[in-house]
Amino acid sequence: MWCFLMNSDRLSKRLATVANYVPKGAILVDIGSDHAYLPCFLAKNTGITYAVAGEVAVGPYQSAKGNVLSEGLSEIISVRLGDGLDVVKPGEVEYVTIAGMGGALITSILEKGKEKLGSVKRLILQPNISAISIRQWLLDNSWKLVAEEILEEDGKIYEVLVAEKGKDAIDPLIPYGQSLEEGLLLGPYLVKEQNTVFKKKWINEKKNWQRIYQQLENAVQTTDTIEKKQELLHKIKLVKEVIQDEES
Repeated sequence: MWCFLMNSDRLSKRLATVANYVPKGAILVDIGSDHAYLPCFLAKNTGITYAVAGEVAVGPYQSAKGNVLSEGLSEIISVRLGDGLDVVKPGEVEYVTIAGMGGALITSILEKGKEKLGSVKRLILQPNISAISIRQWLLDNSWKLVAEEILEEDGKIYEVLVAEKGKDAIDPLIPYGQSLEEGLLLGPYLVKEQNTVFKKKWINEKKNWQRIYQQLENAVQTTDTIEKKQELLHKIKLVKEVIQDEES
């Protein structure tokens, strides 16, 4: 089903993971393309048909144009200046990649550009934080989560989410006897695998929540403080229930 690739010297580990989910012959837009490394790699290594490299900032836009030109890929990759999915027309692309942003920003881009998603077969999204925002948006908009990966690079942990348009969007989010809430927060496929990076991320998150909770315990107990403490205790409980082999 997936087209797995070897790592490239031009791609970071996280971008190489994104590239794994773009098949041969794809017509795609890469939002926030920066230097256009991802579409250039795909054009040279996987035989994509066409790509739009979108950038909202002038500096990265000029850099992307220069890289595409120097790689001799101007016939395959169109570099465009614009905000989010404004850089493409309805029906122009079938795959969307968005990497290196916060989950809330990614969902904002998808929400604002909804009318551009009618022809899109797959979304490949790499949030730096708040993957839960993306999972919730996918569920609310009938996009089915079909794959997830979690990886560590240069001391930072990243998640990659892959979704396709279709029915039963809720099914994958209820992971193997867990709750929908746990699926949204932790990722259903990641919960199933529970690799070393996944456990490291959530054990560290739990410790951070416990530290914040203790600080709130020592603060003045306002309504907001009490509500925040309850929220933290709930999230700590969710993580403990999923990662059962960790120390309490």
